[in-house]
Amino acid sequence: MIGFLGGTGPQGRGLGLRFALAGYSVMLGSRSAERAEAQAAGIKILARGADVRGGANEEVAAESEVCFIALPYEGQRPTLESLTGQLEGKLVVNCVNALALDGGPHLLNVEAGSSAEECRQLLPGARVTAAFHTVSAPKLLDPDSALEGDVPVCGDDPADREAVVRLANVIGGLRGVHAGPLRHSRTLEAMTALIISINTLYRTSAGVRFTGIDGEDNRADGS
Repeated sequence: MIGFLGGTGPQGRGLGLRFALAGYSVMLGSRSAERAEAQAAGIKILARGADVRGGANEEVAAESEVCFIALPYEGQRPTLESLTGQLEGKLVVNCVNALALDGGPHLLNVEAGSSAEECRQLLPGARVTAAFHTVSAPKLLDPDSALEGDVPVCGDDPADREAVVRLANVIGGLRGVHAGPLRHSRTLEAMTALIISINTLYRTSAGVRFTGIDGEDNRADGS
């Protein structure tokens, strides 16, 4: 089961849809179980009847094997502080961007360094990684929209990074790329601000692509 905390937002619903289409069981979470169930019903239709459910964030954290954090940054701390026990030992994929949009997209000052590093502080028993920051939510939500681009994956454990790289690779058009330790998630969030700015200026949905890496199911040396 792949769970999404904050799964009723565009990014959570979009990733949930794509993983459901790839054959995974998906659970969308929200503070309101009723809202999550309603959103999950819509995604289930788009996913052609795949296994998509909704529930309260607490239920999602408890039932998921891999848990995505797709919350707005301001909701990360209050949500995760109550879920430490449910996420103990689990693979967590943090997609949160600590950004403000006033005057153009820019990073917020996060004491821990990045949203993912703050997530690791809040969930000391979880296996925290960072990924999927740069993938367009509107394109994810359109099952007829072709995706293309790389998904940089940051994490301190190479095996956990590899697991998330492989998850990225199941979504058609995307390729997971090892991007080093979790501290590099600061760069991922800054990159997201840049991409939002470019997409606004060009009225497009650009992503990122790294040259010189061969093969969709690529492996790194763990460094």
